[in-house]
Amino acid sequence: EAPHFVMHVRAILSEKYGLKRVEEGGYKVITTLDYDKQKAGEEEVKKGVEARGKQYQFSNAALISLDPKNGQILSMVGSKDYFAEDIDRQFNVVTLSARQPGSSFKPIVYAAAFIKGFLPQTTLWDTATAFKIDTGTYEPKNYNLKENGPVSMRQALQGSLNIPAVKTLYLVGVSRALDFAETLGYTTLKQRNRFSLALVLGGAEVKPIEHASAFATFANEGILYPTSAILRVEDANGKVLEEWQKPEGARVMEPQIPRLISNVLSDNDARAYIFGTRNSLTLPDRPVAAKTGTTNNYHDAWTVGYTPSIVTVVWVGNNDNKEMKRGAD
Repeated sequence: EAPHFVMHVRAILSEKYGLKRVEEGGYKVITTLDYDKQKAGEEEVKKGVEARGKQYQFSNAALISLDPKNGQILSMVGSKDYFAEDIDRQFNVVTLSARQPGSSFKPIVYAAAFIKGFLPQTTLWDTATAFKIDTGTYEPKNYNLKENGPVSMRQALQGSLNIPAVKTLYLVGVSRALDFAETLGYTTLKQRNRFSLALVLGGAEVKPIEHASAFATFANEGILYPTSAILRVEDANGKVLEEWQKPEGARVMEPQIPRLISNVLSDNDARAYIFGTRNSLTLPDRPVAAKTGTTNNYHDAWTVGYTPSIVTVVWVGNNDNKEMKRGAD
């Protein structure tokens, strides 16, 4: 049951106690997994791939849910089916794979902008702009290849407009944005010379588990907790080898910043001009913050969503990085 999660826990324990002791020691391990949520996650991932995979030419998906109030893993689905024969099934996309996040990375950059003093009502011009970069000029295009003139940062983020997002990163600075991302727990951004203004459009690879943890800081008003999977370990004699204690957590933002991000990402009216009012980014009975992301040529598609009590990241694509069909997002 929950095989990707079980193997993740096994790897953690093996690193700590040695593989032989883990396999033969008779340990009793209590984990953070919420089994009802785990089954729901497995069912939705499988259902999503089976319902749309053939149409949009993707074969795999993954999901992780965390409790933002303590960093505990509630659900981990590393692929469509751990036991399937048609994909690299045992590879855990959630913890092992670094994939480009597309526009789902934009809230990180906008949060850095809010820290610098910009506001959701700050006006940006969504018009064709050529930016000077080391290799020449960079002229980003919006997803629908249209331009919208003056827009607020709120509208730009919710409409997932690329041109204003690049302007926002230009105002923040690539180095400052990377510094901020690393305080949120991303470990895949070390080779900084690789990144330029395309960073805000998802030009840097991230791990889904770290992406979820970063968004958990928005849900938790700026406090980052280390991700945990194990609550208690006992040996064969009942001796407690380790027991989870809630860590203090690190404040990585003042509360007003994540409140602004959450307010924007839960504003369905602000995204309606692009997504329509009736879209898949809302819940019927409560506010929810959400952001999508699609990479160039449709290699990866993401959705991140959160409330104060849960954050979930879903990735869809192909393990071999094969391109999906337009519209897969």
